Amino acid sequence: MRASPRQLLEFALLMLAAWLPLIPAASAQGVTMPTLDRIRQNGAIYVGHRESSIPFSYMAGDEPVGYSMDLCQGIVGAIRGKLGAPALPVVYVPANSSTRLLLLMTGAIDLECGSTTNTRTRQNQVAFSVTTFVSGIKALVRKDSGLERLADLSGKVVATTAGTTTERAVRTAMAGRNASVRFKNARDHGESLTMVVSRQADAFALDDAVLAGLLAGLPDRDQYRLLEENFGLEPYAIGLRKDDPDFKKLVDDALIAMMGSGEMERLYEKWFMSPIPPNKINLRIPMSDMLRGMLRNPSDAGIQ
Repeated sequence: MRASPRQLLEFALLMLAAWLPLIPAASAQGVTMPTLDRIRQNGAIYVGHRESSIPFSYMAGDEPVGYSMDLCQGIVGAIRGKLGAPALPVVYVPANSSTRLLLLMTGAIDLECGSTTNTRTRQNQVAFSVTTFVSGIKALVRKDSGLERLADLSGKVVATTAGTTTERAVRTAMAGRNASVRFKNARDHGESLTMVVSRQADAFALDDAVLAGLLAGLPDRDQYRLLEENFGLEPYAIGLRKDDPDFKKLVDDALIAMMGSGEMERLYEKWFMSPIPPNKINLRIPMSDMLRGMLRNPSDAGIQ
C-alpha cells in the first residue's frame, strides 16, 4: 500500500526527532528571525495542536478544540493586535509527542498548544509560557486487575506514550518503593490505552486529566479506573521557540491577563467541569489548589 503524503511527512518528522538529541541546541534551533517578523512574513500564525489530548487539544470532527486551544485563541488575539492585523489567519498543524518540539525548533509552528510539560531539559530546546495547568501522573487500570496502589505495579507491564516525560516519573516513583515495572512504549495515547484494553499492558501511566478524557471516550469506561496515588506532578505550558524574549513576553502577558480577568478560570469550568464535545461528557475535575495558586502567582518554572 502506498503511503499518503501525511504519512510520509510524519515518518520524516519521526526520523528527524530520533536525531534531534544528537544536534547541539544552538544549531538545531536554526531559526533566528523573531517570531513576530516570521508571522508577518508568512501572513499567518501557525499553531501546533494535538489530536487526542482531551480536554486540552483534540479533534472534534474536523476542528481542533480544547482548553489549550482556547488559551491559544487568546494569544492569537494578542498577536493580531500587536501586528495590527485583526484578520490574520491561523493555520493548524497536527503535532504529537515525538514531533511537537521539533516543529517549534524548525519554525514550522509558532505556538504549541497541547498538553506539554515544562521541564528544564526541554528548556534547552524550546521556551515555555507561564504554567497553564498542573497535572498529576496517574495509572489507568482495569477494575478486575486487582491493582489498588502504585506498589502493586511492581513487576507489571506499564504502557507509556513515546516522547512524554511519564516513563522517567514512573521509574523514579517505583524506585522510591523499591520496585520496578516493565515498559511498553506506544506511538500515541490511543495506542497506549488500547494496550490496557487488550490486556497487553497492566496499566497506562499518563497525566490524570488526559487519562480522564480518554477514559470518558470508552464505551465500557465503568470497567476501568485511575489509581489514587500520583507518580508525580507536571506543569503544562504553551510551547514557544527559544531565544525570543519579546514574543515570550507577549504570550505571557496575554495569559496573565486571562488569569487576572477570570477568563482562564471560566475556560477551566468550560473544559473540566461542563459537558464537552463531541460526546457531551463532563470530566468533573475541580481546579486544584496548586493551579489556583499558579493563577495568582504566575510562573514559568519547569520541573527537573
